Amino acid sequence: MLETVGLTADESEVYRLLVATGTASAQDISGRSDLDVVSARLLLRALEHKGLASAAEDSPEWFTAVPPQVALMPRLQRHFDALEQTRAAVYELAETHRRSAWARSTGEAVEIITGAAALRQHLRQLQHGTDREMMWFVKAQYVAMSPESNQEEFDALDRGVLYRALYEQAYFDDPDAVDYVVKGVCAGEVARAVPLLPLRMAIADRSVAILPLAASGTSRNPQELRAAVVRESSLLDALIALFEHHWEIGAPLRVTEEGQIGGAGTTDAASPVGEDRHLLSLMVAGMTDEAIAGQLRVSKRTVQRRIQGLMSLAGVATRMQLGWHAARRDWL
Repeated sequence: MLETVGLTADESEVYRLLVATGTASAQDISGRSDLDVVSARLLLRALEHKGLASAAEDSPEWFTAVPPQVALMPRLQRHFDALEQTRAAVYELAETHRRSAWARSTGEAVEIITGAAALRQHLRQLQHGTDREMMWFVKAQYVAMSPESNQEEFDALDRGVLYRALYEQAYFDDPDAVDYVVKGVCAGEVARAVPLLPLRMAIADRSVAILPLAASGTSRNPQELRAAVVRESSLLDALIALFEHHWEIGAPLRVTEEGQIGGAGTTDAASPVGEDRHLLSLMVAGMTDEAIAGQLRVSKRTVQRRIQGLMSLAGVATRMQLGWHAARRDWL
């Protein structure tokens, strides 16, 4: 590791031997290493030139190690100072790039990036730099980053970052989708589901959002994919509000002891039966409470009371959540 402060591998080895013995000659170093006497002598002279060894005045063939705290600490400090200067230069370049990219796009609040690779890199960096919360709109099919490759999520969860993920219904058409969600929820992700999402989106710490711009969410040519990076602005506030609105109506996705999403399907002992199942199908079809009451030949108040009971049974707060929950658990 002494190469970091300007020593070669051979010089590092000779210096270590010199420190261990206190005083040594080229013959001593040769006897304690794989070096011949000539090479050992040259390396000792090199250490003397670099200020890490000193030759004895009365015996110039014998060398004494200069203490590491005297010889190496100043070198290490200079190396550290150089790194700090380099770090500052990199941050300045990054800031210049950010400003120029904003200027070329639609304003300082929005940066346009092009290509699936660039989008994937931004998503990884976004998660890597998140301190508190990630918010995701997850639509069917991925654009730049497959679910199984998103190790950054689990690293962030380990750091204590809150992940709130909203999945649209079509996402679960992928046979592996449930496994991905189960893995995320078991790691600490808080997941909900809605029938449909308007766009793909990731928001970090409520300070920056990334969203693809293609209307369909996908592009035939990955190099032509365009995405927007939105920073603090009224536009970002609107995106956060959009997420929170869908989050409120989303149905919670829980993992059972068997490692499944939701309940146990039609064999669930808590599932509704008979007329309640009929009532659910009418409600999901969009019929009003009065129309449902007419179909079931009961009062409107009875319909409302039974819907409230089904919402309590499902553990949801809204009728939209109840409809989604019923579909996921095969209650219809």
